[in-house]
Amino acid sequence: MHPNTANVAARLRELGATGEVRELPAAAPTAVAAAALLGCEVGAIANSLIFAADGEPLLVLTSGAHRVDTAKVAALIGAAKVKRADPDFVRAATGHPIGGVAPIGHPRPVRTLVDKWLAEHEVVWAAAGHPHTIFPTSYDELVRITGGTPAEVE
Repeated sequence: MHPNTANVAARLRELGATGEVRELPAAAPTAVAAAALLGCEVGAIANSLIFAADGEPLLVLTSGAHRVDTAKVAALIGAAKVKRADPDFVRAATGHPIGGVAPIGHPRPVRTLVDKWLAEHEVVWAAAGHPHTIFPTSYDELVRITGGTPAEVE
């Protein structure tokens, strides 16, 4: 098991999460790829997107069926500017590569917004620290384990 994934699995256990980390037969760097491998709707994939909000990391867990409206998110959190982070910023903030960013297991807490649309799905799938790993959860559990704020981000 990749060290990032082992860390995420340990954090899931510590937080009392119900899902087990699964290794996928191929990398799933996008919501479409993950949904195809899992046989679920793309909207049930929780994309973990890191943004720079006035230079600070912001994690937006959004439905794979949505695009994040950065102007709307900036207004929600009171930031002057929210922009997609580059790969180095993402890895520094989370310890994970783009395509495998988990909602937990980061070196330091990251402010998190959780797309309310994910509540439409009984099972939500999130990355587990590596593009080949994923875990099942629920919207409520995702909000709880991340300490995230429910939000409309599209």
